[in-house]
Amino acid sequence: MIGTTVNCISIIGGSILGAAFKKGIKEEYKDIMLQAIGLSASVIGISSAVNCIPKSNYHVLFIISIALGGLIGQKLDLENKVNSVTSKFSKNNLVEGLSTAVLLFCVGTLSILGPLESALKGDNTLLYTNSILDGITSIVLASNFGIGIMISSIILFLWQGLIYLSANMVSVYITADLLNEISIIGGILILSSGLNILKIKKIKVLNLLTSLFIPIIFFIIKGLV
Repeated sequence: MIGTTVNCISIIGGSILGAAFKKGIKEEYKDIMLQAIGLSASVIGISSAVNCIPKSNYHVLFIISIALGGLIGQKLDLENKVNSVTSKFSKNNLVEGLSTAVLLFCVGTLSILGPLESALKGDNTLLYTNSILDGITSIVLASNFGIGIMISSIILFLWQGLIYLSANMVSVYITADLLNEISIIGGILILSSGLNILKIKKIKVLNLLTSLFIPIIFFIIKGLV
């Protein structure tokens, strides 16, 4: 899991660097950077969803996934639970930054195919590429939300580690259709994070995260039938 380790180290390093910058940045510059992050996340989310929806062979699956996942997440009350923990360590709204970081770092195709390529072929190229992108993103996020953004590296390690260790079993189920559905839902959730950061609409993104698992369950069941 060398590639995943490098990916996590890049996020930790970027978070430390971004947090160091944070102390010397005036509030007016932090505000404009925050707006830039919100706009960028919104555009990335819209682009992902719009590009993938026409390719979908299951046109209502993403709607069902978000609705059902939202109900499960709301029942588990994930947002408030995470908020209560992070509020003890940060005065900023770290949840917004973390939810954005987790989505950007974990939902992308590189973060899913990367550990598969590493496990099955010993090729870490995708993960090294992902490391550069995630490192730069973590600098920007940490400069606004603080060093707590490095927590996302733990989630990324668990996510990619799970894919890596179960590569032989899950590779059969990780099809182009599944990746496409995850990209649609991921795009919508990233857009939601962008709207939160821009303070356009408060959306409990963490409560919607369980939506990402609905297509996985659907395709596994479909493959077994």
